[in-house]
Amino acid sequence: MYGDTGTIRKILTELGDTWAIVGLSGNEQRAAHGVAEVLQRYGKRIVPVHPKAETVHGEQGYPSLAAIPFPVDVVDVFVNSEQAGGIADEAVAVGAKAVWFQLGVIDEGAWDRVQDSGLAMVMDRCPAIEIPRLR
Repeated sequence: MYGDTGTIRKILTELGDTWAIVGLSGNEQRAAHGVAEVLQRYGKRIVPVHPKAETVHGEQGYPSLAAIPFPVDVVDVFVNSEQAGGIADEAVAVGAKAVWFQLGVIDEGAWDRVQDSGLAMVMDRCPAIEIPRLR
């Protein structure tokens, strides 16, 4: 319901290869860490976004989307649903082409706002699960 196959394919193959991963830190036990590694393996540039601004998987981290000094194509959100809407609004503000809410991250108001802004969006899905299906 929150991401048809066509939209998933479009985000993963057409909308660009620079993915800001909000919630990605150096904590290897967190899902974001493994998903970022999978995205890198499939040729995506990952940009860690976390208040600690840690370098993860060899990529410089930033404390916010607004602090990233270059364009990002997709904003992948690993924060809880209560915070996700604000991140989606920031993604629109920085000119991202798509927003991806991870498994369990659901905000229908954010879904509507992102769609109304003309960006592609997927919610309650994981790109590390979806990207291998494209092959």
